[in-house]
Amino acid sequence: MTYQEYLDDRESNKKRIIEYMETGVVFIDIDTVFIDEGVKIGEGTVIEPCVQIRGETEIGANCLIGQNSRIENSVLSDNVNILSSVVLESKIGEGTKVGPFAYLRPNSVIGRDCKIGDFVEVKNSTLGDGTKASHLTYIGDSDLGNDINLGCGVVFVNYDGTNKHRSTIEDGAFIGCNTNLVSPVNVGRGAYIAAGTTVTKNVPEDALCVGRARQKVIEGWALDRGLYRKNKDK
Repeated sequence: MTYQEYLDDRESNKKRIIEYMETGVVFIDIDTVFIDEGVKIGEGTVIEPCVQIRGETEIGANCLIGQNSRIENSVLSDNVNILSSVVLESKIGEGTKVGPFAYLRPNSVIGRDCKIGDFVEVKNSTLGDGTKASHLTYIGDSDLGNDINLGCGVVFVNYDGTNKHRSTIEDGAFIGCNTNLVSPVNVGRGAYIAAGTTVTKNVPEDALCVGRARQKVIEGWALDRGLYRKNKDK
């Protein structure tokens, strides 16, 4: 791209932004936003600085696209909040909140009133209405129902070194912190997975699954070896 082409592109981008503003879209800083031709944005949506919206993207009304977000070839329903996140070739339902620092990879379909929180990655997966993954979670090649809670540090282990596998989590399940779901597995409706569990077999509905070593406490162990005194001297 020549410098003149760059200037022309910038001018075209500003003209598009002004046209959006005339339809009720709010831009905080038009000099730092880029929007491809053909993007559709609903009335009342707010676009913060340093945002890129590319490809065949459609954004509903009254959304918030927060600073440093990038959205490509995706469809966002009304009242969606995207905070400092990347959304690629995905669909997001009404009232869902994404970010900050979330990553929605291609073929992700997120339902209504969901929460995809900080440092959550979703890839080729579906999440039903009201399902929440608030932080530090990887959801890959899986189908999740409605009203599921995923704790911090949950990982869908979808790759065995040769093939990708899918898992299914049914409505109302609770997945505790630091759970590994080794695909393919099915977690039944209303089941609970205890924190720290590695799931390798299907879990029936309404069951509790605990898959971790039993805790063992040896009293005085550190004191017998002088470790407490050494640490105290430091």
